[in-house]
Amino acid sequence: MNTTRRPRGFTMIEVMIVCAIVAILAAIAYPSYLTSIQKGRRTDAKSALIGAAGQLERYFTERNTYSTATLGSGGIAPSTSLNGYYTLTLTFPAGRLYLLSAVPTGIHAGDPCGTFTYDDQGNKDVSGGTMSRTDCW
Repeated sequence: MNTTRRPRGFTMIEVMIVCAIVAILAAIAYPSYLTSIQKGRRTDAKSALIGAAGQLERYFTERNTYSTATLGSGGIAPSTSLNGYYTLTLTFPAGRLYLLSAVPTGIHAGDPCGTFTYDDQGNKDVSGGTMSRTDCW
């Protein structure tokens, strides 16, 4: 009777091949994951802008002016988005009744869409980024 046992376990070559395969899969999946995270954070800007615009319209209905509205503490809407990825600003440029902007901040500052804008006519735009309006909004 043969009592020799076959050794159990993995060889170093097998372990290295599995590690290489996992590394390749991670290298492919990680950029897609980051894109998905950025897209989700952009929703934070869009909802903050639309919400602030709604508050501005309510303010106008009550006071018949936009020009005295403010954001932030004591204003009509917060000066940051709900999750804090964007800082909101309200301006009154010539030719428009108001312009709301959402500037990415913190860990989201490098977003390729850049700054989101929304005006009194419902025009949506982006500036300062590498992506187009249609890709971002």
